Order: sequence, then structure tokens, then C-alpha cells
Amino acid sequence: MQFDVVVVGAGPAGLGFALSLAGSGLRIGLVERQPEASLAEPGFDGREIALTHLSRALLRRLGAWPRIPAAEISELREAVVLNGSAPRGALRFDAAGRGAGPLGWLVPNHLIRRALYETAREQPDIHLLAGTAVAGVETGPEGATLRLAGGGEPIRARLAVAADTRFSELRRRMGIPAAMKDFGKAMLVCRMEHEAPHHHVATEWFGERQTLAMLPLNGNLSSAVLTLPERETARLMRLDDAAFGAEVTRRYGGRLGAMRPVGTRHVYPLVAAYARRFVAERFALMGDAAVGMHPVTAHGFNLGLRGAHTLAREIRAAQARGGDIGGPGVLGRYEARHRRDTWPLYTATNAVVGLFTDDRPPARLLREAVLGLGARLPLVREAVVARLMERGGGRLARA
Repeated sequence: MQFDVVVVGAGPAGLGFALSLAGSGLRIGLVERQPEASLAEPGFDGREIALTHLSRALLRRLGAWPRIPAAEISELREAVVLNGSAPRGALRFDAAGRGAGPLGWLVPNHLIRRALYETAREQPDIHLLAGTAVAGVETGPEGATLRLAGGGEPIRARLAVAADTRFSELRRRMGIPAAMKDFGKAMLVCRMEHEAPHHHVATEWFGERQTLAMLPLNGNLSSAVLTLPERETARLMRLDDAAFGAEVTRRYGGRLGAMRPVGTRHVYPLVAAYARRFVAERFALMGDAAVGMHPVTAHGFNLGLRGAHTLAREIRAAQARGGDIGGPGVLGRYEARHRRDTWPLYTATNAVVGLFTDDRPPARLLREAVLGLGARLPLVREAVVARLMERGGGRLARA
């Protein structure tokens, strides 16, 4: 099988990248180990994705945004960061005075995946190979060759792109190391119904021995996101619904009144990853395979979609001028840009997690000072809000 570009991994980053190349005259292969039925109807996984303005614009540009049910899209109008039990020094972010709508939008992860899949299936130049695992990869000056598990005809392409999770098999097979950071905790997510309205305000509360976020959904619903040691998440998973609701209500200090679960609970280990290189000869990393973020700053999905757009823009430009779509110039520009976009956020996120999950007295005092300083400095809040509400301007135009 011969393609111009082959993408391994049909998650949001891989699908978004393939769609970004649709209509460019390139033949795109999309390889995914899951069966196609799982892509067509992905199960609810508990994760709510906080989309920035740029990500929504990209999803709209790709044709996926109109496929997401409007009733499942919740506005994020304000975000509040709390430290400990004292409300003083709370750090607040909102879009007041910008006249550009909310800070962002919360959308269930499985609906984004489904919308991207449905859009990709309609593109004649995207060829999906579902239920197919890759056993090996080799690259050379002329292109890349993928060997498939179970034998069969190899896949050849001018460029191979790995978007196969933060534990990427292809990244390892290509000899690209990654800095992995295991936070030693797990994230438990569950939709909760509560008595008091949330007013579409998201809260990130760094309490003693726990981090608890409440993400506002439509109605009196929120997605509770608890970060705890794995033994604690395991205990919470064993509770019945009534006991679990009472536990979350207590942990959140009754701020939204009594709560009860209205969906399934899901647990995810917290491991971040940052590849030492994003490219090799005729090969590129994308999405979590390049940068796997801790979810506390909600930027993982957004960075993955941004990176897909960055690489696709470089490829389309090369294709338009008759250049080499997988050459060193294209890949070098992608790496430089994506590193600038991701490294500051990755390091800052890990620093925030380290500081705000340390319960020793010096750390508690330091984070109180940090929050207090941020609350008093408008420029700090403005910088965060500007990143969330970035629209991308002319960079969304196709080459």
C-alpha cells in the first residue's frame, strides 16, 4: 500500500491532522488498532475537554464542530483557583470586557472523537485501516515503511506520523526518548448532579491531600475531577452511588449543595510525557506521542490539535510549491514551532502541579503567596485569558 502520508493513531490529534490535509491532493492513510465500530461509536469515558477559542475554530474549520450536539456544549464563563480552605487570595479568570464570548467550552471527549471520525469518513483522500496494529517502522531518504502485525502488505509513505498516545510504540521503535513524569496519583472523573447552580464557573481547588476540580456542564451538572493517590481512587470506585455522592459533597465542602453521581466513574493514571525530539527522518510525532500533559491546566487536547494544524500547514505549503512534504525543512519548522508552543506550558504545568500538591507548610505558604500575587496582578490574569481566547487569525487559512 502506498500513501503520501500515513498516520498511526486515530485519536483526536491523528484524525484532526488527517482532516487538515484533506483536499490537498495528497493520499492519506490512517492506521488504528481499534476496530472501526469503536471509532464510529466511542464509549463515554468521563472526560470533558475544555476547548479554547482556537481549538473551536479549528474544529469548525475541519467540519467537525457542527456534528457535536449543541445541548452537550457547555460554556466556560469563569475559572477560579482556590488554595486550602481560605477563600482569600482566590485567583479568578474571566472574559469580562473582551466582548468575545466565554473563556472556552466544555465538550465530552467521546463526542469530539465521534465528530472527527464522521467527518474523516466522508473524505475520499483519507483511507482508514482500522483494526490494524503496526509491528515495525523503518525510514530512509525516500520514505517510511510500516510493517503490520500479522503480516500483510507493508505500508509505504513519504512521511509517517505517530499519534499513538503518550506511551507511543512508534516513538520507541524510532529510538526517540521521552521524559516521562509519573505523578504517583490517579484522576477519578464522574458527572455529578448538585443542588446549587454553578453559573458556568469552573473551580480548581487545591485542598489538603487532594485536588478537586468541578467543571460546569449544562443544567445543575458538573464533572467532578478528583486527583488522589491510587489507593484512594480505588476506595472511591468501590463505594455505592449514595456513599460516593456524600463523599464528593464532603470533599467539596458543600459548595454546590448535596451531590449525586449521574454517570459512570472512570480512573486514569497521571503520567506526563515530553519527547526529546518531535521528528526524525521521514517521521514526526504528534499529539500525546509528542507532548502528554497533566490535565490540571486543560491544555493537552488543545496543544495536540494545534500541533496537527502546524504540521499540516507546513505540508500543504510544501505541496503547493512542489516541494518535499516530508523533507527536513518541513519537519524542522514543525518541530521548532511546536516546541515553542508546548515547552513553556509543559514546564509551567508540572511546576504548578508540584507546588500545589505539596502539603508541607513551606509549600502551602508559597502557593498562598503565588495565588495572592496573581490575584493582584492583572497582567498575569490577562496573559492566561489571552491564551484561552486566542483565535489564530490568519494562521487558520490553508496554504
